[in-house]
Amino acid sequence: MRLAAVVLTVTLAAFASTGCTRVPRGVEPVTGFEVERYLGTWYEIARLDHRFERGLSHVTAEYTLREDGRIDVVNRGYNAEKGEWKEAEGVARFRGDETTGSLSVTFQWPFRGGYHIIALDKEDYRWAMVSGPTRSYLWILARERTLDSAITERLTEQAREAGYPVDDLIWVEQVPPVEEPAGG
Repeated sequence: MRLAAVVLTVTLAAFASTGCTRVPRGVEPVTGFEVERYLGTWYEIARLDHRFERGLSHVTAEYTLREDGRIDVVNRGYNAEKGEWKEAEGVARFRGDETTGSLSVTFQWPFRGGYHIIALDKEDYRWAMVSGPTRSYLWILARERTLDSAITERLTEQAREAGYPVDDLIWVEQVPPVEEPAGG
């Protein structure tokens, strides 16, 4: 009886988590996406506030392709109040066609979240804008610690037109860099 309750709980959690991977209505992930060009380190330029990143500066995301086609994800940020780094490791997989920038990410099984690239510098892969499953999740990412203000203004306006609450964006401190401890 106890095993049945555990199985039912896990099954319900898995079904509930699938809704967390959808693309917000009226928003389209980029097409012509090339995962190999997206791999590597990205700096978080701006984000909407969420508890899992609250109070963090110097936030980065590192993407590495696995042999099975999934992507290892390591998110890292600095909590200045505590004087320590916070890190979360996850695995992403494409939700469909690998040339569409729409993935689901798992940081804690069985829960998955949507990761939808809704704007991308397709020429050089120098910046990206990413949405979660709803308009309360938004990130602006760049390959460098800073991003030209003309680009951030254009992305912010695109997000505003798509219904994101851009007035609530947190502009993430990246400069000067904070050195990580050796091995971290």
